[in-house]
Amino acid sequence: MNLFISILGLFSMLSISQKTERPEPIILSSGFIYESAPFPQCHASTLVETPSGIMASWFGGTRERNPDVSIYTARLSNGIWSVPQMAAVGVKNDTLRYPTWNPVLHQKDDGELVLFYKVGPTPRDWWGVYKTSNDEGKTWSQEIAIPDNLLGPIKDKAVRLADGTILYPSSFETSERWTTHVETSDADLKNWKKTAIDNADFNAIQPTVLFHANGKLQMLCRTKEGVVSTTWSTDQGKSWSKMEATTLINNNSGIDGVTLKSGYHLLVCNPIKKGRNKISLFGSSDGITWEELLILEDEKEGEFSYPAIIEAKDGTVHVSYTFNRVKVKHLQIKV
Repeated sequence: MNLFISILGLFSMLSISQKTERPEPIILSSGFIYESAPFPQCHASTLVETPSGIMASWFGGTRERNPDVSIYTARLSNGIWSVPQMAAVGVKNDTLRYPTWNPVLHQKDDGELVLFYKVGPTPRDWWGVYKTSNDEGKTWSQEIAIPDNLLGPIKDKAVRLADGTILYPSSFETSERWTTHVETSDADLKNWKKTAIDNADFNAIQPTVLFHANGKLQMLCRTKEGVVSTTWSTDQGKSWSKMEATTLINNNSGIDGVTLKSGYHLLVCNPIKKGRNKISLFGSSDGITWEELLILEDEKEGEFSYPAIIEAKDGTVHVSYTFNRVKVKHLQIKV
């Protein structure tokens, strides 16, 4: 029944006309997920809505790439975030431990919660794994390897397609080249497949997925080339157009977007060529022309980066991002 309702809702969203008027976002709440934690640095948050509310995850440790970097979670309940709990570590044996990276939370239709993340010394050498939970993240399964040397979602959320397929926006890094691709599985996280994309001349990673009318999909990517790049699919992710530039500036840092139930698109990014000291919320009715709706942070120095954005069932939007590598900031926004 839950799967039927979810698919019906997705068809409804895709069949309506795209919202064209500019929204006027209002920040309903703004604060940090935690004030103190057993780790000095953090990064790469992710958000998901579960039956009991919003859950966040991120990685924390001495510093990025340090072997003690682990995955943490917290839950928002009655406006208060729970104390961060460690959910995953990169311990292989008594003498070998790797850092963990870029968690991505995903809520399945059957109620099972999934925590994807990466393990390994660097992004060039990491591998994809996940854990599952049947009690909304209170406890987690043992680590499960993603099959066929695939990586799963690299930074931004996985999305459910109309036929129940889970699409994972993914990418791969080498010392010579960054490339974006997609991976898919069925609803039970079985039958994984990889679909290549023509990245053209872009070094592109960490894609985020948007939904358009008539089943059309769009991905936007972080690049080394100073702009956000994009690629489109008209066959539910089975093939993708050659990557091209958008008009959005990119500082070679992570982005994240979401298509609202209205059909309007939101994107959080750093709209500056260098640095990570400004982060903003952008909006678009077509995924092509974007306008800055709300400046979230704008300082002479500092780091506000690697955002996550979702729309909750009540229609409000939740955003999180790294705040100077020491905290995770969360906002609830009415759009």
